Amino acid sequence: MEIVKTQNTQASVTTSHNKMKTGVLIVNLGTPDSPNTPDVRKYLREFLMDGRVIDIPVAFRWMLVNLIIAPFRSPKSAKTYKELWEDRGSPLKFYGEDVEAMLQKELGEEFEVKLAMRYQSPSLDVVLEQFRNSGYQKIIVIPFFPQYASATTGSVYEKVMKIVSQWQIIPEIKFVNTYYDHPKFIEHFTTAARNYMASHEYDYFIFSYHGVPERQIRKGDCTGKTCNFGSCCDTIHSFNQYCYRAQCHETTRLMVKELGLKEGTYLTTFQSRLGRDPWIQPYTEDTIKKLAKEGKKSVLAFSPAFVSDCLETTIEVGEEYKEVFEELGGEHWQLVESLNNSPIWVELLKDLVTKNS
Repeated sequence: MEIVKTQNTQASVTTSHNKMKTGVLIVNLGTPDSPNTPDVRKYLREFLMDGRVIDIPVAFRWMLVNLIIAPFRSPKSAKTYKELWEDRGSPLKFYGEDVEAMLQKELGEEFEVKLAMRYQSPSLDVVLEQFRNSGYQKIIVIPFFPQYASATTGSVYEKVMKIVSQWQIIPEIKFVNTYYDHPKFIEHFTTAARNYMASHEYDYFIFSYHGVPERQIRKGDCTGKTCNFGSCCDTIHSFNQYCYRAQCHETTRLMVKELGLKEGTYLTTFQSRLGRDPWIQPYTEDTIKKLAKEGKKSVLAFSPAFVSDCLETTIEVGEEYKEVFEELGGEHWQLVESLNNSPIWVELLKDLVTKNS
């Protein structure tokens, strides 16, 4: 009897050790640790010194960021962050924490979900070290950027690969590239839009995405002749499938089709440009001014490049663009909320994990 018990105990231990788990790394851009100027300055320096964000030679980038942008922009950005900040902190971070817990509950004990930020905390270095020490058989990396861009998804990939390249044992790693056309992604925004459309009549719809410099789009054109910043993005095909601009236009087309919007009542635009070099157009702010001058009175705005409401959605699109529109004669401006911590966002993430497990 004692021998049998010993064997059962050993079998139990072996089973416990053989139970493999998968790490699920969800990654958003990042946010300052506080809305105070020093923390905002620290965040901006880390963010803007990324060579995929400002893709100019490092010496010039260092001078631009540390001598011009960070010193002069930090106080203004800190003031804006204070408007955004809530009791729980930065929405971008606490929505991420909510989703981390919700997704963990949905996936169960075979997975461990961890939130990390590309810049600031919780850092990729710290979270990936936790994964390394846990001996996971696989890591699934899901950047919180629906459309691929070198400055966002590409930067996350690069940082993750740089970290794990130092490990003696590298587990299987799967990167989720995009989900700009995922049915649940489209469903969230169109369902929320219908709720607003049921209570108010809109004469125009703006789909505003974060902008990137034109040079970054050109760098991604492997053919050197596909991109013309025009009709090349009218469809997704093999030569533009990873083009940020093309993916944004495809997201718009899918939402327009689902909502049944008429031609001439909507436009894909781009916001948040920095510097003097041309960024992809049309610019959202210029479009708003044009619409107001044309007599448009009511606009429903979308920000489908963001899964969490943040500075660029709540403040820039929701408040600043609204003010511009109303000052020029517009009467009603409404922003459709991002996925934040909604159940459908967790369902989407669970689907991505399942397909990559």
